[in-house]
Amino acid sequence: MKKLIVAAILIIAGATNADAQLLKFGIKGGVNFANFNGGVDGIDYSGRTSFHAGAAAEIKLFQNFSLQPELLYTSQGADVDGVGDFNLDYVAVPVLAKFYIISEKLSLEVGPQFSFLIDEAEEAFDNKSFDFAAAGGLGLNITDNFFAQARYTIGLSEASKDAEVKNAVFQLSLGYFF
Repeated sequence: MKKLIVAAILIIAGATNADAQLLKFGIKGGVNFANFNGGVDGIDYSGRTSFHAGAAAEIKLFQNFSLQPELLYTSQGADVDGVGDFNLDYVAVPVLAKFYIISEKLSLEVGPQFSFLIDEAEEAFDNKSFDFAAAGGLGLNITDNFFAQARYTIGLSEASKDAEVKNAVFQLSLGYFF
């Protein structure tokens, strides 16, 4: 009977440890280098530097493949000469496929991003409330808990009803998985 109890405890402990490795939650934040792609002839757009912050999860599906959904507050947009600064604040939900190139260290991350406009500083353009984008980049697990990411997100839908512009953002992030 003692052997059966010890075996059950070991199985439960092993399953609990395995579950902890299959699902991780964390926080992340960093800098955005944002601009618009496309636009109206004669209007010059210049990039703006802003930030992003939020939560991330990693769901390990296979040895070198995970899904990484995130929930981020991200400030994007561009500065437009002669018109003003377009500060577009979104709640973004990227859902990334994470392919580990070097097991548990270096990963290639690609997937869609769904963004919902929550605030706009200027109202010269009639901005759309939803932005669909493609995201891709690299992730580096510095330790078991700390990670860094570099990502480029390119808008696939137009950010404004008035001008043919799409969001483009390069992000550098640092994060911590609990």
